[in-house]
Amino acid sequence: MYYSAIKDCDIANGTGVRVTLFVSGCTNRCEGCFNPDTWDFCHGQEFTKETEDKLFGLLDHEYITGLTVLGGEPFEPSNQRALLPFLKEYKRRFPGKDLWIFTGFYYDKELLAEGSHPRCEATDEILGMTDVLVDGRFILSLKDISLVYRGSSNQRIIDMVKTRQKGEPVLWDEKQATT
Repeated sequence: MYYSAIKDCDIANGTGVRVTLFVSGCTNRCEGCFNPDTWDFCHGQEFTKETEDKLFGLLDHEYITGLTVLGGEPFEPSNQRALLPFLKEYKRRFPGKDLWIFTGFYYDKELLAEGSHPRCEATDEILGMTDVLVDGRFILSLKDISLVYRGSSNQRIIDMVKTRQKGEPVLWDEKQATT
């Protein structure tokens, strides 16, 4: 797996102050994407043990709320397989910090659908660790800069903790963004 960037003090991609990992590789290729360089699966730098150590060091501060993963596309099967061990270790080391993942794939229509492109042996375990999932392709004609944590009105912010409890998608309460 490759990644294009790491942000160590991100306040734009989830609540609080976060560490953000931008992975490379995306087959969605949304028109108007803010980060088209990351469509290439070999863009950027290789994700290595040193990369993991750097991320864990950045996360190991009290003021960091959690980790955000976006891209590119974290739920491309090759990215999921590479991310899974790292995310398991993140949750083990930092049980009080949350995990946000942004994906162009729809949670219920694609990530859970047997036989769909993004679904693989790692999907359920990654979803099981995810606290907030922002799903849906960016659609340029639905772009709305007033939206919190997403670019177009078709995209959803899903509270994955409540979703797992209820057994169906539960939207995240946007009021949490201002508290």
